[in-house]
Amino acid sequence: MSESALETEIRRLIRMAGPMPVAQYMALCLSHPVHGYYSNRDPLGAAGDFTTAPEVSQMFGELLGVWAAAVWQLMGSPASVRLVELGPGRGTMMRDALRAAKVMPDFRAAISLHLVEVSVVLQRRQRETLGEIDMPAHWHAALDEVPDGPAIVLANEFFDALPVHQMVKQEDGWHERVVGLAPDDKLIFGLAPDPVPHFDSLVEPRVRAAPVGAIYEWRPESLGLGLARRVVRGNGAALVIDYGHLESSPGDTLQAIGSHAFADPLATPGEIDLTAHVDFQALARSADSMEARVHGPISQGDFLRRLGIEERATALKGNATEQQARDIDSALARLTGGGSAGMGELFKVMAFSHPDLRQLPGFHT
Repeated sequence: MSESALETEIRRLIRMAGPMPVAQYMALCLSHPVHGYYSNRDPLGAAGDFTTAPEVSQMFGELLGVWAAAVWQLMGSPASVRLVELGPGRGTMMRDALRAAKVMPDFRAAISLHLVEVSVVLQRRQRETLGEIDMPAHWHAALDEVPDGPAIVLANEFFDALPVHQMVKQEDGWHERVVGLAPDDKLIFGLAPDPVPHFDSLVEPRVRAAPVGAIYEWRPESLGLGLARRVVRGNGAALVIDYGHLESSPGDTLQAIGSHAFADPLATPGEIDLTAHVDFQALARSADSMEARVHGPISQGDFLRRLGIEERATALKGNATEQQARDIDSALARLTGGGSAGMGELFKVMAFSHPDLRQLPGFHT
């Protein structure tokens, strides 16, 4: 693929049909079947564009494995349970989770493993990573392809990569933000000429009161509704870990990352990662509408500490060299700490469950 292949295609589409919504642009950049960002690369690690929590330390996946085992017990220990991961990256988190699950053999024996992944490149990496475990795995392009039944779903840094619509408030209402062409043929942001009818009636009062020029982001509710419907129907639970805001509010959070640095979202489409913050209030509304019980959101730091990450770090350091011990301390600080280098405050954790699962591990006070 040449550097400008997707940009050429996007320009062609704009000339043919007019400026496209930001959500359509983001979907093309990430998921175009030939030139999309996730279609032809492994973006993780030092040689990639970003690093996720499972790549920081084995402790992250291990604790989620223990969490899943505890939830399985709360579900009544069904003889068969689908353990599902949305967007499994390299498979690192699931490998670590299944290793930790060995402490509960009955749970591990009950697992039917399902991975939802659209990237052929990442599927290949996941097969390599999970090849060492003694358990068959099933890959799917979408959650609704996973067979019905009791399920525990894990989604770490998945929702932030779903396409987001951006609305811009003007004197006459909210206009969709679009990507069009400048006179010099460069990609630029613009506004749809007409406001979206009755959009004010669909948003929270704090959004309605935003000043002219404010940007509001929203995602279609279909995946959140489907996830909540599945856990209610299957007496299960889903865990969502991502960066975002607790309340629906105005703000432009669309960002591009390349080589571990921020980039222009309109530069080199298909070559850089595009994400936007998760609106946890909107996600909770979707789950609540399906009569799922909502747990959290709380900070990732609080969640991991409640699951025992500090104790796990101490245990790992017991057999570690001095350098390994320093690395463990560094990983602990990154996963639970705040500030620009920490993930503990920026990332939030929310769970959905069947209404009968009243308290899930990590969400107790």
